[in-house]
Amino acid sequence: QVQLVESGGGLVQAGGSLRLSCAASGRTFSTYTMGWFRQAPGKAREFVATITWSGGSTYYADSVKGRFIISRDNAKNTVYLQMNSLKPEDTAVYYCAATLIYYSGGGYPRNIYEYHHWGQGTQVTVSS
Repeated sequence: QVQLVESGGGLVQAGGSLRLSCAASGRTFSTYTMGWFRQAPGKAREFVATITWSGGSTYYADSVKGRFIISRDNAKNTVYLQMNSLKPEDTAVYYCAATLIYYSGGGYPRNIYEYHHWGQGTQVTVSS
């Protein structure tokens, strides 16, 4: 079992940057594939990025590719999402999630149903 707590959200102007953090409890953090999702008002929760247990492989949604960077520090039980060149359409509640699913063939868990542990979310608002 792992518990997740996000932090780092806030209000930023378009073009600015934010770094989200997700602190995990438990000694098995390094075994989990971690992901970030987001949910804008009136919209479904959508995949943003994921990182394998070792941090050696990452995958991004097309909408954030080249602007966002996911990383992890297993010694600190923390996963990060560095968000650059933010746009108003990035405004959403951002959720950290964990799963034991790992696709050795090169695939990545990108569906909300593939993740079994979720944080409470942190609000990111980008003003134009």
